[in-house]
Amino acid sequence: MSTKICKLCPRNCAVDRKNKERGICGQTDQLKVARAALHYWEEPCISGVEGSGAVFFCGCALHCVFCQNREIANGTVGKEISVERLSEIFLELMEKGANNINLVTAGHFVPQVIKALERAKAQGMNLPVVYNTSSYENVDTIKKLEGFVDIYLPDFKYMSETLSEKYSHALDYSKVAKAAIEEMVRQTGAPVFKETENKTEEEPLIRKGTIVRHLVLPGQVEDSKAVIRYLYETYGDKIYISIMNQFTPMSHLSAYPELTRKLTEEEYDEVVDYAIELGVENGYIQEGETAKESFIPAFDCEGV
Repeated sequence: MSTKICKLCPRNCAVDRKNKERGICGQTDQLKVARAALHYWEEPCISGVEGSGAVFFCGCALHCVFCQNREIANGTVGKEISVERLSEIFLELMEKGANNINLVTAGHFVPQVIKALERAKAQGMNLPVVYNTSSYENVDTIKKLEGFVDIYLPDFKYMSETLSEKYSHALDYSKVAKAAIEEMVRQTGAPVFKETENKTEEEPLIRKGTIVRHLVLPGQVEDSKAVIRYLYETYGDKIYISIMNQFTPMSHLSAYPELTRKLTEEEYDEVVDYAIELGVENGYIQEGETAKESFIPAFDCEGV
């Protein structure tokens, strides 16, 4: 897949990134990474005790107004690297004991990532690969990843077109996310877990499958219920649903006063209780205080 006349994502910018043109993602075809390190704040079956080998790519096609990784989404931090260097990073993370390679917002670099994975695997990289995404993805791009990605970790942010247009400037988000997740589940099938040799692990690590994340937004309990209902009625136990309470009010959200507060316990509990009433058993919930900026990693080019 060429990055020339780029149509990797649903924005279909059709810019020539090879000649340094930039689309909505803000990136040329030159890989740019902000951090590559062991990451301990994913779902327990991904991070485990040793950590997930997370590679944070710069740029984003969605640009949610409440994004916690705003500085890398906007491309204001990070370091340009080669495909060869990216493959070395994968191998280095494996040597550090990572449970997997976790590609965070890599959609606009899929051709380069595939080349780096091919190179790393030829040199002995044998970890499961996680594709961590907003789900604002073209199905054709996801299809290119078949055989390279073992675990999909997509968001399903909104069911409402009003919300997706207001907060992500993407009226078609729900339609796009449904199609992308359908392709992900087709590739992975039902989740597969493997017992770890580390006896301190609380649960088996996932080796193949799809875990769909949903971040509950303040004041949007009914939309959250609609998302969870769709996922459960569509996929049942073929996926895991991760219901997140970690919405963090950021200083730049003054134009969205409804997003200047944290999610209440009552709002989160209502969504979780609804999921339980529906019959959701394969899922994750968050406990305690997670809406803290301290949970956002430092994008200081560690490991890059």
